Amino acid sequence: MKSIEITGKTVKEAVAKGCQELGCDSSDVEIQVLEMGTPGLFGLFGKPAKVRLTVKSKDDDLNIDLPKLSLDQPSTKAKSAPEKAKKENKPKAEKTNNAEKAEKAPKQEKTSEKEAEPSQPKSAKKRREPKPRNAEPKEEKPVETVPAPLPEPEPFVETPEDSLTDTAKDARAFLTGLVERMNVPSTIQVSEKPEQLRMVLSGENMSILIGRRGETLDALQYLTSLHVNRNRDEYIRVNLDTENYRARREEALRKLAVRMANRCKKNGRRVALEPMNPYERRILHSALQADPEVTTHSEGEEPYRRVIITLK
Repeated sequence: MKSIEITGKTVKEAVAKGCQELGCDSSDVEIQVLEMGTPGLFGLFGKPAKVRLTVKSKDDDLNIDLPKLSLDQPSTKAKSAPEKAKKENKPKAEKTNNAEKAEKAPKQEKTSEKEAEPSQPKSAKKRREPKPRNAEPKEEKPVETVPAPLPEPEPFVETPEDSLTDTAKDARAFLTGLVERMNVPSTIQVSEKPEQLRMVLSGENMSILIGRRGETLDALQYLTSLHVNRNRDEYIRVNLDTENYRARREEALRKLAVRMANRCKKNGRRVALEPMNPYERRILHSALQADPEVTTHSEGEEPYRRVIITLK
């Protein structure tokens, strides 16, 4: 039985990661919790959970390629004597019938040479029978899926200081206070539009602000969005980025979608990805929307909602 040890932010996340790595569902493995793990602040100072996953023996039995058996095979090997005698007698009967037809054919078909030509295609067809069999196309191997192109993001254009509204200045001041309390001072550039507020942070140790798989950056973005829309009637979308993390994460998710889709085609079983936020799930759905062999949907409730890949 195959067994692995894997860690995650929570026990559920560790189990999901392990099942994804093993290519199976949680019902197909035995779960042993080694460490429960403890949460931290903004993804920091936390202790990950650790579990041991062991594949149940049932899957191993199911994956064995058994030889195909047929009830007709024994009869072909051990034929009875009467059947053999019938087969030996059939060619003799056919020869006598063909001889009688050959004697009658010259009398009836001497008037035209073209009427004797149909006998030639029959022999030609018998000779050509092996060719179509050899020319039968083999089963095509699954071709790697090409992810559907996503619209290119708009280039970041910083808004001059004199053109910034009070809302943008307030959002920048709030975010500056957050990163200073995290002891990660940084410079913040702002690009403001009526429906969107984009801010890019730059400085040293930006990896601390990104966190594990962008969790800290998402938390800062969420807090800033709450502060900006606290007393507003019209909602304004807030987007934070640093070191071009959003574009790099999007490319990694698109490659992950292609890899998991190919695994689904090879094994014929559905593939469950790790829980993701709505933005990342939307990237996965869009990357596989043009694939004619697989389909995607989401299952679960936030924040444990995940993308499922299945065959069509």
